[in-house]
Amino acid sequence: SDFCFRVVSPSVVDEAEQELNETAWKPWQLRAEYGTGWTEPNLRVNMSAAVWVFILTFSTLNGVLSGDLRSPTNVQLSSRNLNLMLTWEPPAGAPSGLVYSTQYTSSATSYRRGCVNTTALQCDLTSFNISVYGIYRAKVQALLGAETSDWVESNQTTLDKDTQIGPPSVSLLSNGPTLEVSIKDPVFQISSLRTVYSVVTYNITYWKKGQEDQPRNLGNFQQDRVVLEKLDPLREYCVQVHINTIRNKNPSEPSSVICEKTGNNEEPPWVAAVIVFIIMVVTVALIVVTVLKWKSISQFFWPKVSLPQHFEESLLVAPESSLYLASQPTEEIDPVSVVTAEEDCPLGTAESSCSKQPNGAVGNG
Repeated sequence: SDFCFRVVSPSVVDEAEQELNETAWKPWQLRAEYGTGWTEPNLRVNMSAAVWVFILTFSTLNGVLSGDLRSPTNVQLSSRNLNLMLTWEPPAGAPSGLVYSTQYTSSATSYRRGCVNTTALQCDLTSFNISVYGIYRAKVQALLGAETSDWVESNQTTLDKDTQIGPPSVSLLSNGPTLEVSIKDPVFQISSLRTVYSVVTYNITYWKKGQEDQPRNLGNFQQDRVVLEKLDPLREYCVQVHINTIRNKNPSEPSSVICEKTGNNEEPPWVAAVIVFIIMVVTVALIVVTVLKWKSISQFFWPKVSLPQHFEESLLVAPESSLYLASQPTEEIDPVSVVTAEEDCPLGTAESSCSKQPNGAVGNG
């Protein structure tokens, strides 16, 4: 038969030898304590004990020397929101430096390599080009240096049928004595809820706050908006929703519990709509008037400033200040002579026979 050997640390051998020496009695100690008569029977007893210790020590070391690396345990393949996750637990007494390698297969392909030499205790196989309608199985082995353990295979998982659907998101809107429930589907790792499942329904559970033991159930709603009617006014209600599909028999995880208070029953539900409509009409009317009358409005708020007529005329007249006059060029005026004619002819004498004598005066005009 084949034998496997493994180098053992000297400290392990020393500990085994020390344990054997402490357990077995030595013959020369027996002679010194009890004499010659006590040596042989006790020696046989002590030799039997030594043999048992040796056998136990050898069996303990045999597991180390055999070189068998233990395999991972509790290998599981699971899915949530259409991911594909392989998880496992380390073997008992796993040494330090242990790593793991994984492989996966579908109904249409052979085993392919997944995560390699990972120290984590899980492997996300979603990114390895998987199909939402595939049937998968995976396996994992442990590695320590050149040693490898046996492969351990996981369970089989049909992705669209076995995946755990996460909780939907829920919001509430109070409208008088009613509550409007808005539902949002969970986000899938690949594809979407309504792409994978043709029929999706919602189950709604609601109750008065403080009366969780008296819930009301509404099921098989395909709309993502549902109105809860016939509620008590001014009362707080709590709502929780989960999803059902035909192909996946498992209901989704329930949504978080959300609570909201209803309005007053005396207030008609259309009052808020009318108020909003009036505000919108008034706003539009103000905008239209502002656009059409912008010129008049702008002149009213920012009027043009005009000077009186006499102020404008005075500004147009040339200034007569001494400074202005001093700056004007001077003109030289020549002396002007004025000559007047004096008549010396008596009355009745002809004009031609009279001589005219000039009488001039010189002056500065």
